[in-house]
Amino acid sequence: MERIPEETLKEDLRYLELLSLRFPSIASASTEIINLEAILNLPKGTEHFLADLHGEHQAFQHVLRNASGAIKRKVNEIFGNSLYEKEKKDLCTLIYYPEQKLQLVKEEVQDIESWYSVTLNRLVLVCQNVSSKYTRSKVRKALPEEFSYIIQELLHESSADPNKQAYINVIISTIIDTLRADDFIITMCNLIQRLTIDSLHILGDIFDRGPGPHIIMDILCGYHNFDIQWGNHDLLWMGAAAGNDACIANVLRLAMRYANHSVLEDGYGINLLPLATFAMETYADDPCTSFGPRIEDENIHIDDKTLRLLAQMHKAISVIQFKLEAGIIRRRPEFRMEDRLLLEHIDQERKLFVKDGKEYEMSSCYFPTVCPDDPYRLTPEEREVVSKLHDSFTRSEKLRRHIKCIFRYGCMYNVCNSNLLFHASMPLNEDGSLKEVEILGRKYKGKELLSRIGQLVRTAYFADRSDPEKSFAVDYMWYLWCGKDSPAFDKSKMATFERYFLVDKEMHKEEKGAYYTLRNNEEVCDRILDEFGVEGEHRHIINGHVPVKAAKGEKPVRANGKLMVIDGGFSKAYYSETGIAGYTLVYHSRGFQLVQHEPFSSTQKAIEEGQDIKSTTQLVELSSQRMLVKDTDKGKELMVQIEDLKKLLMAYRTGIIKERV
Repeated sequence: MERIPEETLKEDLRYLELLSLRFPSIASASTEIINLEAILNLPKGTEHFLADLHGEHQAFQHVLRNASGAIKRKVNEIFGNSLYEKEKKDLCTLIYYPEQKLQLVKEEVQDIESWYSVTLNRLVLVCQNVSSKYTRSKVRKALPEEFSYIIQELLHESSADPNKQAYINVIISTIIDTLRADDFIITMCNLIQRLTIDSLHILGDIFDRGPGPHIIMDILCGYHNFDIQWGNHDLLWMGAAAGNDACIANVLRLAMRYANHSVLEDGYGINLLPLATFAMETYADDPCTSFGPRIEDENIHIDDKTLRLLAQMHKAISVIQFKLEAGIIRRRPEFRMEDRLLLEHIDQERKLFVKDGKEYEMSSCYFPTVCPDDPYRLTPEEREVVSKLHDSFTRSEKLRRHIKCIFRYGCMYNVCNSNLLFHASMPLNEDGSLKEVEILGRKYKGKELLSRIGQLVRTAYFADRSDPEKSFAVDYMWYLWCGKDSPAFDKSKMATFERYFLVDKEMHKEEKGAYYTLRNNEEVCDRILDEFGVEGEHRHIINGHVPVKAAKGEKPVRANGKLMVIDGGFSKAYYSETGIAGYTLVYHSRGFQLVQHEPFSSTQKAIEEGQDIKSTTQLVELSSQRMLVKDTDKGKELMVQIEDLKKLLMAYRTGIIKERV
């Protein structure tokens, strides 16, 4: 070990004395160095990237359970031609859904003890494979206490050794004899799922039109290692939880639009009765033709009476939304969104929309709560509805728990192992330079912009009312949802009003920001990567937000491999547009694999018929040498720890610090 000058040791003396509390002797410090050096030479853990889940919890759960096909590949590698395809399929289904598959097996298999014995041996082989890239300590920490010792014995003993085969057989037969086989199989399957993926990256939009964002959040809150890059729909829900009434109205509008009210009522305990009562009374004479819900799941059937009520509620909350948004626009002129003050341009007598000297035909012009002289004033009944909804959102314990989880594990962007992750966009000028965006009188761009926005988002939710930025931050949550220079949106406008009420489809168009075109340019991507200090020979931007239209020939890999768009396309609404169910990305020790998924049928079919998501794997980048932990960000941290421990060793040996044992 290279000698470290005493002056350096004395400069770091205070830190080294603190370190000595944890490693009180030469023996303990040197043992830790040996351990860390060994970890550096293990293969890097597998990272799993998902984006735009949009509440589709069944597809999300399946992709998570099968690790985008990684488990199936492992099973094929291990068993090759030694098992029939049906046997491999059944084994994979068992690993994905152990509790449900076990129940089916017991109904079909006559000699269950033989099945237990064969299956346990196969699961041990799979578990040995997926755990091989981790230290024993890390695997041990992942084990449930009741089976920890037994699993460790099985994982670290080789059945190829004749002296150990009988030992392993006795362990397995005893598990069966003591009636613990079911519990042990479930534990092994869950462990395989956990060890196959070391870390999970969610690139935004957990919420939106799907039926189970609350189920997804329950899963994530208990997941072993993950991070979230906030998407526009996440920020909308975060704004609603922070008490922004315009965000609340948008959340409700989208729920009514996709007949997703059960997420609010059953998932989060939001009381929709005040809105329903108001809507039924106010729009009793309105057919609400443009507001009928879009039901994307053919298995969902809603009776005509409920459809009618949802349409009324949809229109009621939409009009309330436009009024609430006008309040923010008026008190925040710095948002420069006056062009979204649209109710004042309705000519109710002639049933026309009149703006900039042009007249536009309206598909509907029934606005019983909009006063032509003061179109943005809420009626007393609307104010009461808003007040009750505000209380319901801000007091929902489950919503509060999920939002705190999103804050704890989330941010606007993340840099991890030479990859820059953010949900949607980076505001750019037309020439590809970083666009300056003004916030509270100061201009920000690039990394500084996203960091400042992250601060404001946290201020909106966590800060006390006495904080001078609190009020602005709460309003800014709505701007992040639909503002022109929001990195989570980055379009000219959100044409909600136009799509609902104007016949001219030219008025429905939303022009995307410069980033969405310029991200195909390698030089622009390099400029963004430089801005965020992303280093490495192979560095990338990874985005979601915009579904890749594979049916029209669009590609997810752009800018000569510098950028990957992995909008998961989980939402059924996009299937006809994209032709697929989107992409996920797997980054293991040998490189990147982009997985293209077909639509997921159902969890029931996956269990009963062994139907997996049909996926096509595309190799994006393969390394000539296997990536090790020392090549990752974690490896850099460990190398710093090793250097500190070496200093502590030298301090012990030179007597600058005395051993504590």
